[in-house]
Amino acid sequence: MLRTSRDRTGTARRSLALLLAAIVAPSVLTAQATGALSSVAPPARFTDPDRVAKLTRALPTIDSLMRVFAATNRVPGIAYGVIVDGTLLHVAALGLRDVPAKAPVDTSTVFRIASMTKSFTAVAILQLRDAGKLSLEDPAERYVPELQSLRYPTSDAPRITIRNLLSHAAGFPEDNPWGDQQLAATDEDLARMIRTGIPFSNVPGVAYEYSNYGFAILGRIVQNISGMPYTRYISERVLQPLGMTSTTMQARDVPRQRLALGYRLQDGAWIEEPALPDGAFGAMGGMLTSSADLSRWVALMLEAWPSRDGAESPVLRRSSLREMQQVARSAPATASYNAVTNLLSMTSGGYAYGLRVSQTCAFGHSVAHSGGLPGFGSQMRWLPEHGVGLVALGNLTYTGWNDVLDQARDALLRTGGLVARAPQPAPVLLVRQEQVTRLVQAWSTPLADSIAAMNLYLDESAPRRAAAIATLRTGAGGNCRAAGSMLAENALRGRWRMQCARGALEIGITLAPTEPAGVQEFTVRAVAPDSPLRPAPSCRF
Repeated sequence: MLRTSRDRTGTARRSLALLLAAIVAPSVLTAQATGALSSVAPPARFTDPDRVAKLTRALPTIDSLMRVFAATNRVPGIAYGVIVDGTLLHVAALGLRDVPAKAPVDTSTVFRIASMTKSFTAVAILQLRDAGKLSLEDPAERYVPELQSLRYPTSDAPRITIRNLLSHAAGFPEDNPWGDQQLAATDEDLARMIRTGIPFSNVPGVAYEYSNYGFAILGRIVQNISGMPYTRYISERVLQPLGMTSTTMQARDVPRQRLALGYRLQDGAWIEEPALPDGAFGAMGGMLTSSADLSRWVALMLEAWPSRDGAESPVLRRSSLREMQQVARSAPATASYNAVTNLLSMTSGGYAYGLRVSQTCAFGHSVAHSGGLPGFGSQMRWLPEHGVGLVALGNLTYTGWNDVLDQARDALLRTGGLVARAPQPAPVLLVRQEQVTRLVQAWSTPLADSIAAMNLYLDESAPRRAAAIATLRTGAGGNCRAAGSMLAENALRGRWRMQCARGALEIGITLAPTEPAGVQEFTVRAVAPDSPLRPAPSCRF
């Protein structure tokens, strides 16, 4: 394989070669004049025209998995959906929303989604940020005056910021068992609680610890800045523009015939849980929704990809939606063993803004959040670069969806349709591909000099590069020609194959951050004639 090495020979003639380039490489100037050397790439895209049809083949398997899950775990009722490219590809419901009445769940049944509410609160905060009404670096006490008297754990502790609250890094103790029971708190109750004091398990800004309390404070920030109750703000600024007409913060607003009652399993019997009211802590977990409405929410999140020109969502611009789906507070990496597949998997990630993010070897970017309250358990998850999401709702306390949703995702993967968008090369990368292909076929010093970034010959001289390529070309039998299209790793980096008489070469280039973009890295290696051109692995062991 040809790689760069430190050698400064050949640099003295570069100025003359660059002057000659206008004569010997007129195609370069023509390309510049026509915009072919543009470094702006088209959006990433799906390349398989049968992708959606393939994914559809997994739906019977997913239905079977869900039936087994509900029966095995004795969940009274469930509803679930599969979202592809912003469309609800499949939605289904099983079981009972009201056990004594034997009333069935259907796709319009409304369930509590508990902590999944947090992503709605995060969107509200980012709306206010984008409108210039706050900064994520602002101290939270600027908008919630009761926090000004908070006693911090050390004299060097920084003031809690809005970003700290969004990413569970405010230093408050984890409070899941306690937080569920605060939904009925009034605005005055919350103000009094803050004035009384909040203990810290860490100083702000150094560690992740899940805090419902922190998201209740974010709800108060939304309310204080907007001048309207949190519930009204979410309804008018988030739900209504998205057409989420079944979503609400109050169970009493849901028609009785559409409301799922919550149950716990006790001594083999389903016991109804009393409905928790909405109050000042609603911003952390008070929302109710249907599978169809929740699918609209996941579709909004997926709509942020790929980055592109064009009209924005009326709710939140795409850049802000992508921002809230990036790790803001990292969590320790984990490893797990699957006894069924006999595979070891590694996961890293952390908390974003009202969402969890993870990266695995199989899927580079996965976003999710679950929700659990007495009587209910829910989860939403999606793969931004794959355009696919799953939602699931159940009316059993802390319905555990992780395993069955993993199985549903794997069923989609087995169809061959669960593939990420392919990055598209910028026009300049395609021009450089053609020029570099010619250099591999027959080295031309003027052409090479005209496309080389200033570092290329400093890393390895032109004569050494030319000689090494000639050796590889001869070893492959000569008569080398481009075979197939480029595999673009991003707008300015790609690899492609050249088929030769007795072998094959793989060429890789990375362009420099200049306009026009020159070649800063140029590799050539011999490969087996029948070896496929594959994306670089995301994990190496």
